[in-house]
Amino acid sequence: METVSDWTSFGGDLSVHDHESETLGCTMRFAVFEPPQTDEEPVPVLWYLSGLTCNWSNVMEKGGLQRKAAELGVMIVAPDTSPRGQDVADDEAYDFGQGAGFYLTATQDPWAKHYKMDQYIMEELPSVIRSNFAADMRRQSIFGHSMGGHGALVLALRNPGHFRSVSAFSPIVAPTQVPWGEKAFSTYLGDDKEAWKEWDACELVKKTQLDTTILIDQGEDDQFLEEQLKPGLFEQACREAGQPLAIRLRPGYDHSYYFISTFMDDHIMHHAKALYG
Repeated sequence: METVSDWTSFGGDLSVHDHESETLGCTMRFAVFEPPQTDEEPVPVLWYLSGLTCNWSNVMEKGGLQRKAAELGVMIVAPDTSPRGQDVADDEAYDFGQGAGFYLTATQDPWAKHYKMDQYIMEELPSVIRSNFAADMRRQSIFGHSMGGHGALVLALRNPGHFRSVSAFSPIVAPTQVPWGEKAFSTYLGDDKEAWKEWDACELVKKTQLDTTILIDQGEDDQFLEEQLKPGLFEQACREAGQPLAIRLRPGYDHSYYFISTFMDDHIMHHAKALYG
């Protein structure tokens, strides 16, 4: 692991690192915010998954998370959104290829060689964190935005009991039913739509419910609300499955980090309660 950047923030430490990923077959970059409490003991870990076109920098630079994470003693890890590099398959579109890994394991060539973001986040990167930071890996939670909100919901539902809590900003909740997901899934996973359901939160919650309340914040003025996000579908699926859900529609807010930073403290407090409860 190579440290790329390092800053002091709210008494803690924000650092950026590169490492060679065996899972993805490329160099990956991630960021970690360590609260000041790590000087005394390991602290719980909160994973943040970013959206389309993003990387570690979006939430660390614009999310406003450091103050509350430092206060509550929560380490936050921000992985990249896809494998990267000249040898990694890509596409010119913003919503597919590098920057748009959708937190799944691709089965179709040429994507299958590198696109295994779920394995990377669930297995390889936690091992790196465990070996290099004062992280209590017995206590983990997860949240994300848009495509990353999809990733947080799906990884939590596919791995019940692994995360103590899960939340999302503006998540893609039904990728099998919206253009972003249909485009990505048909190319990463092929034409078998039954296989798509294994990466769709609305489908997964029918089979698996979590023993924690899922928190979602959604801006009512989000430009992607009606075509791509459709939170009502997840609300209905959770209601029918008996999954506790707190979904909050926020008037006047859009899809941006102005929205995310406004309610970031709420989400960190939600997770800290579960991590320290």
